[in-house]
Amino acid sequence: MGWEQHSAGEARLRESYAALPLAAPVRLAKRTSNLFRGRAAFSTGLDVSGLDGVIEVDGDVAEVQGMCTYEHLVEVTLAHGLIPLVVPQLRTITLGGAVSGLGIEATSFRSGLPHESVLEMDVLTGSGDLVTTKPGDDLFDAFPNSYGSLGYATRLRIELEQVPAYVALRHVRFADAQALCDAVICIVEEGAWDGERVDGLDGVAFAPGELYLTLARWTDEPGPTSDYAGQQVFYRSIQQRTPDRLTMLDYLWRWDTDWFWCSRAFGAQHPLVRRVWPRRLRRSDVYWKLVALDRRFGIGDRLDRRAGRPQGERVVQDVEVPVDRLAEFLGWFDREVGMRPVWLCPLRLRDREWPGYPLTSGTTYVNVGFWGVVNVGPEASQSPLNRAIEDKVTELGGHKSLYSEAFYDRDDFDRLYGGAELARVKALHDPDDRLTSLYDKVVRRR
Repeated sequence: MGWEQHSAGEARLRESYAALPLAAPVRLAKRTSNLFRGRAAFSTGLDVSGLDGVIEVDGDVAEVQGMCTYEHLVEVTLAHGLIPLVVPQLRTITLGGAVSGLGIEATSFRSGLPHESVLEMDVLTGSGDLVTTKPGDDLFDAFPNSYGSLGYATRLRIELEQVPAYVALRHVRFADAQALCDAVICIVEEGAWDGERVDGLDGVAFAPGELYLTLARWTDEPGPTSDYAGQQVFYRSIQQRTPDRLTMLDYLWRWDTDWFWCSRAFGAQHPLVRRVWPRRLRRSDVYWKLVALDRRFGIGDRLDRRAGRPQGERVVQDVEVPVDRLAEFLGWFDREVGMRPVWLCPLRLRDREWPGYPLTSGTTYVNVGFWGVVNVGPEASQSPLNRAIEDKVTELGGHKSLYSEAFYDRDDFDRLYGGAELARVKALHDPDDRLTSLYDKVVRRR
């Protein structure tokens, strides 16, 4: 895609924005979503059909449209031997979505979060203007974690890094959470483990006494590679084999094929089902559609009632906890929630802090991801576990991502997510308040 096509796509977007009635909600007309919170139904949306590609790759920099998925972005950049500094785990996450809603992956311990590698971007604001903004500008700095409440990115200039063809993996087991935390601190400080360079770092806690870190090393060394888009399941391999090797492409999407481990809820990991489940349909956006159907028709609740199980509470969250409080959080989580496995992904800001998601620069955090249903009984509709998780994460000096359900009161929310600065910047670029506020989006689900 070239600049002329990009300009045409922006023109269609602005025309669709101008055509919206003043009282109409402003939403993107998109086919996929990676959000796990409900929102009010709407019949119209902004035309982003011409904003889903890569404009150009020039050296170690790419000009990318906001609705470009990471699946397409990586397809283009790998042809140049390059990838974005951070590639979120799921194929259909868009670059604009990762920047405005945050993203994370195994390179985050050295490269931070996706918005930290953005050099410049164009944003359609609530006033209908296209604004070019750079680091240090009010709009740029407030944009991460704003989830469309400040506007929508149409173009982003991002840094890329050179990568080889393969990734060598080591799955290192730890008998307790504190030992794992100590290893994370060492790897973040030294960039290595047992004398071997670490380029990617994440992990899985299967049980209180069975935790793993997966250490990834970029390599050009030829050799056989595993295929976890076929009959084998990646997360199970963590317990079964080390070392391992993947192509760079398969490493980037190792979690997408089975939506981490959540595809088991649909039977996709059963050997007989897996043989007949088409390979092209083993991907996160397909499972997401199945979840949407379950929510629409209450299939899971019906099955629970039929089986005599207590009513289930959906617990789908990612939280950031300081590494020195991670063992405490996992111990609490085992006692109070009891969901395993959970994903562990260390991260560290590259250089400075961001008002909308105020992690502390110079501090190592670990993202803990947990996704499933816990049968809690008749109080499930009040989301007691999700509320308890919010309280515990705040107590430990952490933060919770906002792609899923949130229950904070307004004062706590503004304190935790830079509400005053967000409101100030929104007033500058959306004086008529056409865009839904962040609190209304993520807590009130409007």
